[in-house]
Amino acid sequence: MMSAAKPKLFFIGVGNMGNPMAANLIKAGYPVTVFDVTRSKADNLIALGATWVNSLAEGAAEADVVMASLPGPVQVREVMLGEQGVLAHVKAGATVIDTSTCAVELVRELVALANSKGVGFLEAPVTNAVDMAALGRLSIFVGGDPATFEKHKPIFDVIGEKIFHVGEPGNGATIKLLTNLLWFVSAAAIGEGLMLGAKAGIPLHTVWEAIKSSAGNSWVAEHDVPSIFAGHYDPSFSLALCCKDLGLINGIAKSQGYDLPMGGMAQQLFQQAMATYGPDAAELHVVKLLEERVGHMLRP
Repeated sequence: MMSAAKPKLFFIGVGNMGNPMAANLIKAGYPVTVFDVTRSKADNLIALGATWVNSLAEGAAEADVVMASLPGPVQVREVMLGEQGVLAHVKAGATVIDTSTCAVELVRELVALANSKGVGFLEAPVTNAVDMAALGRLSIFVGGDPATFEKHKPIFDVIGEKIFHVGEPGNGATIKLLTNLLWFVSAAAIGEGLMLGAKAGIPLHTVWEAIKSSAGNSWVAEHDVPSIFAGHYDPSFSLALCCKDLGLINGIAKSQGYDLPMGGMAQQLFQQAMATYGPDAAELHVVKLLEERVGHMLRP
């Protein structure tokens, strides 16, 4: 009875972030159909009650709401605009909610095309990492029609804790990317701060506690330092994704008529890390670059 009153959801991309979002929607009573290029990623969702479909076209045609969580603009374009993609098959009156981190120009293109077909489209990039996705405590930056946002607010309330309607299409991408700029700059800087303390002979846990008790505190200091100390450098987010986002970040600035000195420096550092350790290496390998250059590993 509860499920019947809720819109039928089709969730595309059930990897690190999409999987816990889809799981929370299933647990909240939504009827959820899923698709991913790797079927095994959906096994836990099927066990929870999700239905698997073999194609985007099949899932989109039956859905009231199509949701996507994809690596970036290349995949979003393919999934949304391909011949067998979402916008070729979704029914009029449905809504697409894209939680991917996308390019501003692509968001606007997708909204215009969707609206021409009588389909709503909300960009809704998310932040706060995999652990918060599992807890349903993401922050979500929604751009698009206010009435469509209000209609689907119950969906956002399931997957997120802080939901912001940020205005026109493209604004969600801009907000998400500027927060990622601050994240990536902080990720590079935290290693330098820790190294200064470590090389002075101060115990690393003392350095860390001092940072967290100061004006230098940040999400990275609170959340990411244990991944450096453990030596796994947070495998939930890859260097390839960091470099993709930094390219988008610096592209926004260029489109606005200026350059970002810190953004450009961060992009160079992360590209160097990716060239050294590979695209699938964890994001905080940008700190490992410093460790190896100094010859000192940041381990308590």
